[in-house]
Amino acid sequence: MRFAGGLALVVLASGAVGHAVMTGLDTGIDRVDPFKDMKNRPQAGHGMNFLLVGTDGRDKITPEEKREYRLGGAPCHCTDTIMLVHLSADRDRASVVSLPRDSYAEVPAHQDQNTGEAHKPHPMKLNAAYSEGGPNLTVRTVENMTRVKIDHYLEVDFTSFMKTVDAVGGVEICTAKTMRDSYTGLELLPGTHHLTGGQALQYVRSRHVDGAADLGRMQRQQRFIAALIKQATGSGVLLNPVKFKQVSSTLLGSVRADRDFGSEQMLALGQAMRGFTPSSSEFASVPVGDTAYEVKGIGSTVRWDEPKAAKLFESLREDRPLADAPAGQPGRPGQSGQPGQPGQPGQPDRSGNRPPAAVAVDVPPDEIRVQVENGTRIDGLGGRVDAALRATGFDTTGRPGGAVRRDVQRTVITYDPRWDRSARTVATALPGSELRAVPGQGRTVLVTAGTDYRKVVPVRADDPYQGRFAVATGDQVNCGN
Repeated sequence: MRFAGGLALVVLASGAVGHAVMTGLDTGIDRVDPFKDMKNRPQAGHGMNFLLVGTDGRDKITPEEKREYRLGGAPCHCTDTIMLVHLSADRDRASVVSLPRDSYAEVPAHQDQNTGEAHKPHPMKLNAAYSEGGPNLTVRTVENMTRVKIDHYLEVDFTSFMKTVDAVGGVEICTAKTMRDSYTGLELLPGTHHLTGGQALQYVRSRHVDGAADLGRMQRQQRFIAALIKQATGSGVLLNPVKFKQVSSTLLGSVRADRDFGSEQMLALGQAMRGFTPSSSEFASVPVGDTAYEVKGIGSTVRWDEPKAAKLFESLREDRPLADAPAGQPGRPGQSGQPGQPGQPGQPDRSGNRPPAAVAVDVPPDEIRVQVENGTRIDGLGGRVDAALRATGFDTTGRPGGAVRRDVQRTVITYDPRWDRSARTVATALPGSELRAVPGQGRTVLVTAGTDYRKVVPVRADDPYQGRFAVATGDQVNCGN
C-alpha cells in the first residue's frame, strides 16, 4: 500500500515551481545505501527506474487510529508492497509494475542483517528478503528476477499515508460491486466514493474483499495511484508552492531513500513532467503462472510466468510502453485471450454448436483456487468436475480426490466466510449446489461433487478490469471509465 505514497512523492515533485520550493524538503529523508557493494548488476537501459517498497509502520500509529482502522497486531518488518516504476527517457510516460509480495524468489548469497550469519543463495518469498537483508538484498533480488537496473530506491512508511491523502484533499474511488473486508473495516457500496486518508488506508490494505487476495489488492492499489495522480494533477496542488511544500513535507517525513535521490533530482523531474496526466501512466502486474506454488519450508508462493514476465521487463529495459508486451496470464482453456479455441464460452465447438454465453459473476474465476472431491461412487466424477471447472477458467488444483463420504447427492461447496464472493462465483458455475461456510478453511474453495452433478455453467468476471493482468492506463481505471 505504501507504494502509493512513494509514487506520490515522484508525481508531486513534478509540480515543483522552483528550487526555492524544493530546498530543504529532502533534509527529513532517512538515507539508506541499497546499492552498497553490488556487483554484476543488469545493464542500464533508457529512462529511470524506481523500486518502491512499503514497510509496516503500524507501531507508529496512534491507539485511536489502530482501533478505528483495524491496525492491530505487530509489524512484520518486511515489504508487504513492492513495485517497479519506470519513467520514460522523454518523461512522457510512467510505467508501473506490481510485484506480488509472495512471489517465489531465489535470493543471492548475503549476510543476515539480524544475526550476521552468512547465507548461501536460497529460495524464499520476495517480501522476506527485506527482513533478512534489508534494502540491499531486496534490490539485488528484484534485479536478479527482472534484469532491470534500479536507479533509485524509495521506502515509504504508511504512518504519513493518511495525512498525505488528506493534504491533497482526499481521493475519488469508484467500485462496481460492494466491497467489504472485516479485517480492515472497509465497506463500500457500488458507486463513487471520496475517500479521506483513513478510508484510503483501508482501501489499499484490504486483501479479503474477494478470492483474488493479494493479487486483487495490487490492482486496487494501482487504481488508487491513478486516482491520486488525477487528484494531484487536477486540484492545483502541483502548481501551488505552499500546498506543494505542505504535502511533500508530510510525505517525506516517513520516506527512506538512496543517497542520490534529493531535491535536485525532484526538481529535474518536475521540469520534465509538467504535462504529466493520468493518461500518461500505465499499470500492469507480473504475469503469474501458479498462484499456489508449494515450496518446502516456505509454504504457498506465487510463481511467475517466466516467458511472459521476461517480455514485460524487456519493455521496461527498452523504454517501450507495457502494452507492447503480452502481460496477460498464461491462457487456460476458457480464459480470455484465446479467441477461437473450441469449447471456449461463446465460441463454436467442433460440431459447429455455439456454447451458452458466460454468466457474469463478481470474482474472476481464474483468481479462485478450487479443490474438487468425489462424494459419490461414480468412477472419474471428480476428474470430470475438475476439468470442467478448469475449462471455464477456475484455478483448480488438477488433483481431485475422494471425499470421506461417498453418498453425497447434492454437490456441496465448502468455503471460508472471508471469501464468500468467491464461493458464490463457484456456485453460479455449479447450479443447484449447496453452500457451506467453514471459518478458517482458507482461500481454497472445496467442491464435493454429488450425484446431482450435470455440468459446469461458463462464467466471466462482471468487472473487466478486476482480475486482469493486462495493461491499463491511469485514465482507464479512474471513475467514469
